[in-house]
This record gives sequence, C-alpha cells and structure tokens, in this order.
Amino acid sequence: MYLVVFVASLGVDLIPVVAPPAWTIMAFLLVKYRLNPWGVLAAGVPGSALGRYFFSLYIPKFSDKVVARRKKEELTYVGKRLDKTLWRTWAFVLAYTLTPLSTTALFTAAGMTRVNALHVVPPFLVGKFISDAAMIAAGRYAAGDVTDLVHGVFSLKSVIIGAVTLVQKRLACGSASVNGSTPRIDPRMTRRRPKRSPMGPPMSVPAATAARNRNRCSCAL
Repeated sequence: MYLVVFVASLGVDLIPVVAPPAWTIMAFLLVKYRLNPWGVLAAGVPGSALGRYFFSLYIPKFSDKVVARRKKEELTYVGKRLDKTLWRTWAFVLAYTLTPLSTTALFTAAGMTRVNALHVVPPFLVGKFISDAAMIAAGRYAAGDVTDLVHGVFSLKSVIIGAVTLVQKRLACGSASVNGSTPRIDPRMTRRRPKRSPMGPPMSVPAATAARNRNRCSCAL
C-alpha cells in the first residue's frame, strides 16, 4: 500500500491543475487502510516532490497555451528571484511550502526560468514533510471524531433506546384524539345549569375580593 501512496502522490502533483492536494490522498489511504503515519509520509512526500519536479520540466512547453501573457511575466519574475543565493532561495521555498498556498505557481516559475532543481526540491521536501504531517494528523483526528460520532448516533443500542422511549411516550400521552386531549363539555350542562357550567371565569372570588371589601367598609366609617 505504501507504493500506492507513492504513485498516487506523484500523480496528483504531476497534474496539479485537475487533481486534489497530495495530502488528501495520503490522509484517505492512511485512514482507509490503517497505515503507519510515518510510512505514509516517507512514501508520499518523495512522490509529491518527484511529481513537482517532473511538472517543472514539462510545464514550459505548455506555458504559452495554459498561462496568460501577464501571468507568464509575473512567473518569470518569480523564477528569476529563485535563482539567487542558495540559502536565501532555500529559506524562501521552505517558508512558502509551509504556508497553505499551492506550490504549483512556484514550480511553474522555476520551470519557466530553468532554475536549478537543487534550489527548489530540497527545501520543498523539508517543508512538504512538515506541512503534510500536520495536515494528515488533523485529517486523521477529524476522521476519528466523525467515525465515533456516527457509531454513537447510529449504534444498535441507541436505536433501541430511542424506540423504547418513543413507545413509552406514546403509551403515557396517548393519541391526540383519545388520550391526553382536552375534555369536551356536554352542551346540555351549559344550557340547563349555566351558573355551574365552566364557560368562563367565576363571577366572584372571595379570597381575592376580601381585602377590597374591608377597605370599602373602613372608608365608609
């Protein structure tokens, strides 16, 4: 499976325009087949670097067709900036690789200006290993959380408990038309004995009117 990781990483970075990032392939294979994370990185990062290198070799032949003129001038300028002092170029490529930005533009510029591969590939390997390790760890953690959540929600135990709870509530409350519904009043009660029928609030409440009656009596005296 580690050979598959190598080939898949090489392929997605060889045609990066229509392919997903290499770390997504590595994370998928890691979770799917329960691979060793260090083995995945050891196989995937060199494959990704090799794919980028091959990409920088063939992209100059297609740059006139796929790259706009203004964009081509910008990439040429970036490529010339890469062909400087070795340690400065390494520092720039390493910092760029550690960012979330795609390295497609970086290797396109390097290929269009024929920059020496030693100026780009070694720092790319180091930065790619660090960034992919972080992304794979995050993807593995997220995949574990989602799996635990799905198993917790749709486990057999939770389904049985939910079904039993619904049945108990149904038996306790009953149907809306039979049990638990508002009791209906016989209309004959309201016609024959209107004073005792529950058609509205009581005319007088002794406990509520006692204090008011006392005040009236004291004022009259």
